[in-house]
Amino acid sequence: MKKVFLFITLVFIANGYATNSQQSVDDLPKIGDVLIIKEPSKQSYSHIDFPKLNFIVKRGGVANYDSVLGEHVVVKDVSTKNDGTIYVKLEAKSGKKFFGFLKQVNANYEQAIKSGELSTL
Repeated sequence: MKKVFLFITLVFIANGYATNSQQSVDDLPKIGDVLIIKEPSKQSYSHIDFPKLNFIVKRGGVANYDSVLGEHVVVKDVSTKNDGTIYVKLEAKSGKKFFGFLKQVNANYEQAIKSGELSTL
């Protein structure tokens, strides 16, 4: 009887850990979701693949990220790597290009949300 009770207890504990470790379906991004670009967690964006400032200047832009702050972006593609990392392809909702030359950018969705670089609407 003790073995059965112990077994049932272990099954419930394991089920609880498995449930907590799975990501909710509601948390996953979908194509067409609208997100907002916030301030970078450091001096530059770590989880959104914007070009470095010197490259922006070479392409004729201004050397800061102010033009993308508060920009509403639409998720155009969602992909998952083998390690479970979720990447999204973002495009400006207004249709304009980022820094005048980038139509789309990639972002690590979970890390960008966690660091505050992206937020949901």
